[in-house]
Amino acid sequence: MNTFNDGGWRFATLGLGGNIGDPVAAMALALRRLDARQDCRVRDVSRLYRTPPWGKTDQADFYNACAAIETTLAPHGLLEVCLEIERDMKRVRSERWGPRTIDIDVLTYDALDIDEQDLTVPHARMTERAFVLMPLADIAADLKVKGRTIADWLASTPAEGIVVANENRAWWRG
Repeated sequence: MNTFNDGGWRFATLGLGGNIGDPVAAMALALRRLDARQDCRVRDVSRLYRTPPWGKTDQADFYNACAAIETTLAPHGLLEVCLEIERDMKRVRSERWGPRTIDIDVLTYDALDIDEQDLTVPHARMTERAFVLMPLADIAADLKVKGRTIADWLASTPAEGIVVANENRAWWRG
C-alpha cells in the first residue's frame, strides 16, 4: 500500500455524501471502516447535513458530512482506500453529479497542493460548495485552503436549503 517510509501520521479531511438507499448508514459504515484500519484514525466528524442536489438538480436530496483523519497513507494511498470502500459499497459512477450510494472525497491532505489527473488536493471545487464547507467548518473552521480559512470561504458561499439533519457528531458510531 502507498504509505510513508517514516510511518508518521498526516492530517487529512474527507467529504462524504450520498442520496441513494440509506446514505447516512453508508457514510457511517465508511467512517467505521476507515477508523478500523491500522493506517487511518478518524479524529473528528461533523454534524450530518441534508442538502439539495448540486449540479444535477433533478434528484433526491443528499446527506453530507466531513471527517478529519490522521493517516500514514500517502495521498494516493488514501484515495485508493476511499475508492475501494466506495466499490465495496456498490458505488456506480454513471453520471457526473448524479445520484450515488456513497461518495468519499479527499478534500485536503496536510498543506499539500496536488494537481494530477487522478487526484487534486485541495479538492478542486470545495471552496465553491456550501455542502462541503458547512460540515468542514464544524471540524476545521480555521483550516486554510487557497490562502483563506474554511470559515471565510463559507461566509462568502450561498448555503440555501442546507439544514442540519443530526446535531449529534457521534451519528456515525452506530
